Amino acid sequence: QVQLLESGGGLVQSGGSLRLSCAASVSIPVMGWFRQVPGKEREFVAGITGITGSTSYADSVEGRFAISRDNAKNTVYLQMNSLKPEDTAVYYCAADRRYRLRVGIAGYEYTYWGQGTQVTVSS
Repeated sequence: QVQLLESGGGLVQSGGSLRLSCAASVSIPVMGWFRQVPGKEREFVAGITGITGSTSYADSVEGRFAISRDNAKNTVYLQMNSLKPEDTAVYYCAADRRYRLRVGIAGYEYTYWGQGTQVTVSS
């Protein structure tokens, strides 16, 4: 069983930055980030593949967020800059064992999920 543990969430002012981390219990090829607010469906934020290093971002965060990984630590990071109040959500790390050439952007494409970390952006 793969375990994912997120950290790095918190309260930040609009325009500020946070870096989220997701540590996996095993090496896993594809990892990504989703977020969810109450009453809404979970949405894709960013992802990265292990085979090609290909990254993908939601339009709403393109140019502000950057995903990266440290394979030696089985960890993926999400650097979040120029944060907006609209970014407030619970952020979930997701992973899948499949070797893929492109990042999956749908939740059903990921098998393993972390418990989530709260990100709150104030005005």
